[in-house]
Amino acid sequence: MNLCDIDVIRAVLARHGFRFSKSLGQNFLTDLSVPQRIAAQSGAAQAGHVVEVGPGMGCLTAELCRVAGQVVAVELDRALLPVLDETLAGFDNYEVVQGDVLALDLAALCREKFGDGRAVACANLPYYITTPAITALLDSRAFDQVTVMVQKEVAERICAAPGTAAYSAFSIYVQYRAAAEILFDVRADCFVPRPKVDSAVLRLTPLQQPAVQTVDEKLFFSLVRAAFNMRRKTLVNALGPVLGDRLGKNGITALIGTVGLDARVRGERLSLADFARLTDAAAGMLARA
Repeated sequence: MNLCDIDVIRAVLARHGFRFSKSLGQNFLTDLSVPQRIAAQSGAAQAGHVVEVGPGMGCLTAELCRVAGQVVAVELDRALLPVLDETLAGFDNYEVVQGDVLALDLAALCREKFGDGRAVACANLPYYITTPAITALLDSRAFDQVTVMVQKEVAERICAAPGTAAYSAFSIYVQYRAAAEILFDVRADCFVPRPKVDSAVLRLTPLQQPAVQTVDEKLFFSLVRAAFNMRRKTLVNALGPVLGDRLGKNGITALIGTVGLDARVRGERLSLADFARLTDAAAGMLARA
């Protein structure tokens, strides 16, 4: 059964009375080469164990089952469970867990299903949960690799370099925890219903240690968020809500100077290393304040 054939999709869904949910961001692939390429590049064959988020009709699940020893698919929509029972009937190495990936303890799920075995994660993420889902997958520290299909613009933002328009606080969050790489683009006409934008498949390889070291990770991300909350303002002004009460504007200006940055710089131009140096200097000044 070709689960990316539009006639097969319509026939299966009709048999189960399924209707696409716009609120759940459901778009099913109609190009079989896409799930095949994702499965081949996901690390599933090497790890042997896979957690898939949002299997939909199971087109990627089937390809993962062909290369991995065990696949656990997390699906929120109960209406898709009987559909998956039909479309994956030919495989005995998969299991569907009904639930919300944002509410699950993913590390505990991996321990329960795979023991101490290595695991990777795969997902065709609905656009509306992209950021929290990627955050949950990385924060779980349960996966050797995370391969996700996301809106192309989001993939570009995650991989963006300092000083570019796409660079954001989420770029820094992901790059702090993982090496990010866009594997390939997926056109909007490869889906039904057809979304308004193209997608991209993104590979995230979690780092054993953060990309940069800092004395205070919480302060690091507080400064990052402040810098991008008012990204058109100079860093001196953007950091005011976080550091102003303790250091004042003059203190913030001095802080920025101590790490070799121009007081007029905007936060969007700072690299992870710049933010780490800024954090360490700020922690020292706050301890003395």
